[in-house]
Formats: sequence, C-alpha cells, structure tokens
Amino acid sequence: MSLWWGLPFLGILLSIATGPLLYPHFWEHHYGKITFGWTLIILVAMLFSFGTPATLEAVLHAVLLEYLPFIILLFALFTIAGGIVITGNIHGTPLTNVVLLVIGALLASVVGTTGASMILIHPIIRANDNRPFNAHVIVFFIFLVSNIGGSLTPLGDPPLFVGFLRGVEFFWTTEHLLTETLFVATLVLGVFFILDLVLHIREDGLPKIKDPTPDTRVGLRGLVNVPLLACVIGAILMSASWKPGVEFSVAGVHVELQNILRDLIILCCALISFKVTPRLLRRANEFSWAPILEVAKLFAGIFIAIVPVVAILKAGEGGALSGLVALVTAPDGQPNDLAYFWLTGVLSSFLDNAPTYLVFFELAGGDPHHLMTAGASTLAAISSGAVFMGANTYIGNAPNFMVYAIARGRGVAMPSFFGYMLWSGAVLMPVFLLAGFLFF
Repeated sequence: MSLWWGLPFLGILLSIATGPLLYPHFWEHHYGKITFGWTLIILVAMLFSFGTPATLEAVLHAVLLEYLPFIILLFALFTIAGGIVITGNIHGTPLTNVVLLVIGALLASVVGTTGASMILIHPIIRANDNRPFNAHVIVFFIFLVSNIGGSLTPLGDPPLFVGFLRGVEFFWTTEHLLTETLFVATLVLGVFFILDLVLHIREDGLPKIKDPTPDTRVGLRGLVNVPLLACVIGAILMSASWKPGVEFSVAGVHVELQNILRDLIILCCALISFKVTPRLLRRANEFSWAPILEVAKLFAGIFIAIVPVVAILKAGEGGALSGLVALVTAPDGQPNDLAYFWLTGVLSSFLDNAPTYLVFFELAGGDPHHLMTAGASTLAAISSGAVFMGANTYIGNAPNFMVYAIARGRGVAMPSFFGYMLWSGAVLMPVFLLAGFLFF
C-alpha cells in the first residue's frame, strides 16, 4: 500500500488540529460531517481495492476490538467523574496550589486526565479568582493534571488504554513509567512553586481584589460515584486476568467473552451514575455531553482511517514508511528509544496522542509481549512521549482545550494558542530534554 492510503487519516488529524483555531464556528457545527467525509473516502477506496469481505473484517476489527472499548471507558469515566463535586473554597496560596496540583496529578491515573480535570478545575479557579496573576496556575494545571499525571495506568490517558487494548498489561505502565513520571512531575511542580511564590509576593504590593468566592468549608459531594469508579477498575482488571477461552466470531473478528463482560459492566456503571447522581451536582460541574460526543465522532473516524496506516507500518522496511522506520532505528538495527520518545512526543503535541501512540506502537513491531519485555525501554519511550508531550499545545490531549475554555469562561486571562506554546517551550522542553537524556 502506498502513502496515498494515509491521506484520509492525516486529513482527520489536520482537521482536528486546525478546525478549532482557524474556523471554530464552522468546526463546532460540522466536525462530525468533516470526519465522516474523510472516513467515507477510505471506506470507498478499500471496498473498490479489496472487496467487501476484507473491508468489512478490517472495519469490524477496528470497531469491535478497539473503538468500542475505548469510547465506552472514556464515556464511563467522563460520566462518573462529572458527578463528583468539590464544594466550598480555599485561598490559593503557593503551597495550597501545589497540594491541589499533586492531588489532581495522582487522581489523573485513577479517573483519567479528563475526569481529574473536570473534578478539580473549578476548585482551583475558585481558589485563585481573587489573585491578579492566576493564568499560570491553569497552565500548570494542564501540564500536570490534564497530561503528565495520567501516565501510570491505562485509565489515565487514552494512548495507554489503546496500548492496554493491544495487549499491554494493566500495571506495566505503573512499573515502567513511575520513575520517569516522578522525575518530570517533580521538576515541573518545582518550577511552578518558585514561580507562584514570586508572583504571590509581588501581589502583596498591588491593590487587593475582592474575592468573588470567599473561603468556605470544603466538602465532597456525589460520593455514590466512588464505588462506581472502583467497579470500573475492577472490570478492567478482571478482563486482564480472567481468560475463560470463550469467544464469538463476527464476520471473522473474534471477540472474547471477558472483554464483552468488561464493557457491559463499565457501561452499566456509567448509566447507574447518570441515574443516581442529582442533576444539581452535574450543573455545579457545568457538565455537558458535548465533549464526549465530539470525542466519540472524531475517534470513530480515526480508528477506521488508521487501518491502512497500521498495515503500511506492519510492512516495516519493505513498506511505504521505510523512511520513518529508519529514523527510529539505530545503525546496529536496534530501536532508537530517544528518537521514539521525541517523534511520538512532538507529533502528540499537534495531533491527538492516542492515534500517534498507536502509529509508533505498530512501528516498534506491534507485539505487546516483546514490547513489555525485551522492548520495554522502547515502549516506555513511546508511552511517556505520547502522554507527557500532549501538554505542549492546547490540542495535544482532549482535556487541554476543555480546561482552557472553562478557565477563559470564568474570566481567567488565558494565553493564546502560541502564547501557551511559549509557556510549554520554556518549562516543559528543558524538562523533556533532560528526561530523554537520562532515561532513553
């Protein structure tokens, strides 16, 4: 297959990257149609080139084994986390902000970066809404809670769940990315504390701003959702450990019983959460179905359009992407982990990090057993690059733009797209350079 087969996939990713920035109003109303158009191109081309049976099997494989489990988990985490509300308010001192960021980063690997961002973005805005300098707090919130903190489990960030669906063990990332995550998160948090402390001292000489949300006792509501989150985690662990050997064939695609049961349990947890959580709590979180609906439509197209790209990558040095293979291969034929880290990361900064992870996962051979053992350093480079560097732009990871929109709507003077990149370039790039040198 030639590189022409990758154009619809590239078209979807470029549409996602440019739509919200260059033509936001048109994109907001027609992103589903745009995605469907690119998807239709690849489907028609596959039908004419390979026939109905082969095309149907390829599409069903992508939908049943990858897309549906992926979107069901995101839907569940989004719904359940959206019912957990932190009430009250505290004063946003540098130490308080560090504690909130640490809690958010830890939470991100449990309820996902989207879930953690939804739960904590409103409390951290309230805590700092009487400070003249507060945009940097949200920028570092995106760095740590919406991205870096989600690197320790498949629940944390979409690319890691894609890896889990491909056969990577649930706790593999916890074991192999813990040191890298602690190193990167500690350095970024240290930079934040110094910066916030300097700005907090400067604010003492400025006119006081009346606090629009005075400090009140902090509380946690929607606790009925906590056991539902535990149930979701239990369902994923069950599917990873219980192998009854029962499977069903759908047009040549084999679906295993434990995975069907996992997805049904996760879906039921989401529906129960929606039913039992009072609407007042979801309104307090400014809960809306729009973000998850957008993700569902976009990723339906991505998972289908990436099918030919994966096939090309599986051809390795004999395929149309042999040049990319050469970039990540050392002269002795071994994988160049540093190249994997940076290429995965840079592309994840501008394209969605889940499909970017999948591309380099396949480029590294696509065999989870090899990548978890002999190729562990390569898989760690791909995983950390995809998760960490999703923080480099507003569009690198799904929660980034959501947090930006919420903060801007609450009156925070957020930096522009390129202004944010100045922040990430100044803070994150030196940290990633150091991490790449030390670990890869």
